[in-house]
Amino acid sequence: MSAPSSSPFRQEALDYHARDQAGGALLRLSPGWSRWSYWLLLAIVLAATVYGFVGRVNDYASGPAVIRVDGRVDVTAKVAGTVARVEVQPGQRVAEGQPLVQFFMDDEQADRERLQKEFDLQLLKLLRDPSDAAARQSLSSLRAQRELASARLQQRLVAAPRAGIVSDVRIHPGEHLGVGDHVVTIIGDDARMSLVALLPGRYRPMLRPGLPMRFELSGYKYEYRQLTIDSIGDEIIGPAEAKRYLGPGVADGVAVDGPVVLVRASMPSTRFSSGGRDYRYFDGLPALADARVRSEPIVVSFVPALKVLFPHEP
Repeated sequence: MSAPSSSPFRQEALDYHARDQAGGALLRLSPGWSRWSYWLLLAIVLAATVYGFVGRVNDYASGPAVIRVDGRVDVTAKVAGTVARVEVQPGQRVAEGQPLVQFFMDDEQADRERLQKEFDLQLLKLLRDPSDAAARQSLSSLRAQRELASARLQQRLVAAPRAGIVSDVRIHPGEHLGVGDHVVTIIGDDARMSLVALLPGRYRPMLRPGLPMRFELSGYKYEYRQLTIDSIGDEIIGPAEAKRYLGPGVADGVAVDGPVVLVRASMPSTRFSSGGRDYRYFDGLPALADARVRSEPIVVSFVPALKVLFPHEP
C-alpha cells in the first residue's frame, strides 16, 4: 500500500494538467485580432471627431400656420333683417352687382309704393295747375322721401361688390342677421394664396425675408412643401391679438400658446398633389410651419465653450 500524497489535488487532475499545458487559460488573445481591433477603434474615434466638427445641428422656429386667400371679400349685412332668399351657392361665379342675398322687404316695398302713389298724385295736380305752390312743395318733399325709401329697399338686397367665385355661404333662408354679420365670401379673379405662420416671438431677431420655410398640412403627414419668407411682422404679439388678425372664422382652429410673430410666404400654386391625387388649397387650411434660424456644429452641443470659435450660420 503506497503512502498517501501530501498534495491537496487529486492525482488524476495533476496528470491531466501535465498532459495539456494550454489548459486552464482564462483568455487566449490573438495578436492579429488585437491589432485590427485597435485600428478599427481608432478609426471610429477619428470619424466621430471629424463628424462632430463637420456635421451640424439645426434649430427651427416652428409654429401653427394657415392658408389664407389674399383678395377675398367678406360681404356683410348693411342692415338688420331676415333672409328671404339666398341667390348663390359656393363655387358659383358671380358678376359685379349680381344679387347674392335678399332680405324680407314687405314693409319697405309697401312704403315705397305708397310714396310713389302720393308722388304721382301731386305731380298730376301740379300739371293741372302749374301755379299751385303747395303741390310743388309737396312734390319736392315726396321726391326726397321716395328716394330715401328706394335706398332702404335697395339695402334689403345684398349684391356682389366685385366679380369672382363664391367661396363661403354661411346663411340660410329664415335666419335673422344683424348689421355687420357675415353674408358670403367672394374670391376675386386676381386673388392669390399665402401661408401665414405664427412662429415663436423669441426667434424674431433671427428671421428675415428670403429665408426658406417649409410647411406640412394637417392630415398630410411628412409631406413637406418649401416656401420662401416674404415678410415678417415688426411686432411680437400675444395670442389674443394673433387670433384677432386671423379672424373669427379661422382663429378658433389655431392653437396659440404664447407670444408670436406673424410670418407670411406666397404660395406658388393654388393646388397640391398627395398620394397621386390633385387637390385644391382652401382658405383656413391648418398647417405646421418651421423655418431654420441657425445651424452649429455638433461638437458645440457637447462643448458649449466652443461657440466662440463657431459662429451661428443661418
